[in-house]
Amino acid sequence: MNRLLPLALLAGLVALPLGLGASPYLLNALVVTGILTIGAMSLNLLLGFTGQLSLGHIAFFGIGAYVSALTSLGFDVDLGFGIRVVHEPWPAVVGLLLATAAAGACGYLIGRLSFRVRGAYFVIVTISFAEVVRLVALNWVELTQGPLALTNIPAITLGLPGLGMWTLKTKLQNYYLVLAVGTLCYAVIARLVGGRFGRAMRGLKENEPLALSVGINATRTLTVAAVISAAMAGAAGSLYAHYLRIIDPDVFLFATTVSMVIMVVAGGKGTLMGPVVGGLIFGLLPVALRPVMAPEAQWIVYGLVLIVILFVMPRGIVPGLAALLGRRPAPAAPVLEANPAVQR
Repeated sequence: MNRLLPLALLAGLVALPLGLGASPYLLNALVVTGILTIGAMSLNLLLGFTGQLSLGHIAFFGIGAYVSALTSLGFDVDLGFGIRVVHEPWPAVVGLLLATAAAGACGYLIGRLSFRVRGAYFVIVTISFAEVVRLVALNWVELTQGPLALTNIPAITLGLPGLGMWTLKTKLQNYYLVLAVGTLCYAVIARLVGGRFGRAMRGLKENEPLALSVGINATRTLTVAAVISAAMAGAAGSLYAHYLRIIDPDVFLFATTVSMVIMVVAGGKGTLMGPVVGGLIFGLLPVALRPVMAPEAQWIVYGLVLIVILFVMPRGIVPGLAALLGRRPAPAAPVLEANPAVQR
């Protein structure tokens, strides 16, 4: 049954544009919500399954956006000491791949630096890293155009066998692209957390001394989780840049990280469906409220909905509904494979 629910939701999302009558406004909201949901899914891999809170997760999102945009636009920049780098534009899909790789590499760097101490130190390191990256994007005008923004970013073009090249310019095309990438990310996370690596992550979250006693390498496990999480956030940032076709340092706003955290916590951290459900609710709620109330009232209602959800379902929507139905939310694999005497 747990496997049927994601498939049913996926089928509903595939058919959703047909029910909306291809409304550009609603399709735009769905595309942006889908991109943020991918970011929330990537954050959940750290926050939900390892217990590590990254308040600078938007840094990886922004890095993905800028790397992908610069790869597809090209650049000519002087690095000093007589070194000048000239890059000719590459296809946007290559930018997507490089954005994923670059964000993952930054995740490795942050993981190796901070996971030896963890806790509050990891939170401070991630926030500081996000601020440093934002300042670089703002002040390295020769490369990033600073506050003037990178404009005319090309749309992603895909080559389909027998159908030629497709340039994904319309909102409907981008909707299905985001849905495809989100589905792939969901499948990768499900595969990870459902196996031995997932048990290692949850073991470190629930009982680190016991996890270490059965041979789990804490730093390596958390670093791998950070790399995968950052890479997915970078892919989301790339989709964002090629969809809007303009990017500026505002992509690093702390409020976006807060939105991702809300999606994870309200939906149910440590569950596969939690960030998806939370992302759809809190991504589309402002869109539903916008036509009927003033901006100030919208945020009041937004906050009240969050408070009510967490008051009624402290563990989040997905675990709360699973408890009401008498079932545990996926994944339900054992945390550690250890001798029962050791666990006692």
